[in-house]
Amino acid sequence: MTSVLLVLQFVLAIALSIIVLLQKSSSIGLGAYSGSNESVFGAKGPAGFLTKLTFALGLAFILNTLALGYYYNHAKKSTLIDEIDTNKLVPQAPKSVPTNKNASDAPVAPKAPTEKK
Repeated sequence: MTSVLLVLQFVLAIALSIIVLLQKSSSIGLGAYSGSNESVFGAKGPAGFLTKLTFALGLAFILNTLALGYYYNHAKKSTLIDEIDTNKLVPQAPKSVPTNKNASDAPVAPKAPTEKK
């Protein structure tokens, strides 16, 4: 089902882009290359038809987007946060604590660097 909706989403995106570019604007857009549309769409030209078609395709695109989001979210029950192993994020304390309190067992601090001239 999601495959069909995904393909439909691509088709709607391409069709919506083409219909928007075909509409008449101040720079005419791609409508200049479509020829005389008055005879096909009526006396007012393609403005009313293309506006209604753009609205319908835009509505179908939004509804299809919502449906895709629902199906993808419904199919995956877990999130990325659920997959993270939190035990690796927290540093672990050492398992054995030395019981001998001799000075020789204590860690040695690093020495300061000396300047050589």
